[in-house]
Amino acid sequence: MSVKTYNKVTHCIFDMDGLLLDTEQLYSEAFNRIANRYGKEVTWELKAQTMGFKTVDVIAFMIKTLELPITVDEFQKEVVGNYRELFPRANPMPGVVRLLTHLKKNNIPIALATGSDKLNYDLKTTRWHDLFEIFNHKVLGGSDSEVKRCKPNPDIFFIAARRFSDNPDPSKCLVFEDAPNGVQAAIKAGMQVVMVPDPNLPKEYTKEATLVLNNLEEFQPEMFGLPMYEKNNESSI
Repeated sequence: MSVKTYNKVTHCIFDMDGLLLDTEQLYSEAFNRIANRYGKEVTWELKAQTMGFKTVDVIAFMIKTLELPITVDEFQKEVVGNYRELFPRANPMPGVVRLLTHLKKNNIPIALATGSDKLNYDLKTTRWHDLFEIFNHKVLGGSDSEVKRCKPNPDIFFIAARRFSDNPDPSKCLVFEDAPNGVQAAIKAGMQVVMVPDPNLPKEYTKEATLVLNNLEEFQPEMFGLPMYEKNNESSI
């Protein structure tokens, strides 16, 4: 049986939260520790609307939507304390180690494009520093002065592509995302996008992706013109 193919790419750009690292439940816990105190709940329906936002924008949205009697500054101070406790627990999602090491081994340029700032990035990657050193470069949208607008705007993906040494055309970049806002941003940037949504995400939010997978273990690089895996010779997690 032949494998369906898509437009060939030469570079890959990855989101982080919920795609490379299993952090979405940690985010939910961090936010709901605060929201639950006021009898409110940060649901997946609400999260779907803010995934890919900078933290301060997520906080402002939740305060307004849930009508929480707390300021952005107060919420942020408390949630950062929750992050410090929770984020170091993050682990890679299934198939991540195998895919990243495979691309690196085959000299495929890869970049990280996340809405996280430097502090949160460091907390989440506490135990996975070596894995994230595989990337050619990283764009941390939450603290990168060049990223003026967060996802669903395409800015972060344009910047990630431009920072590759050979400055590839956006159409040659394949984005990996778990969030609807990230998918929209990639499409606006003129890039194909592989989406690995959380099982809790409503299916309506997955329609625009080029390809939807249950996890990165299902990804077949050759579908996008990338080197295929060597049989029984790739690490997995």
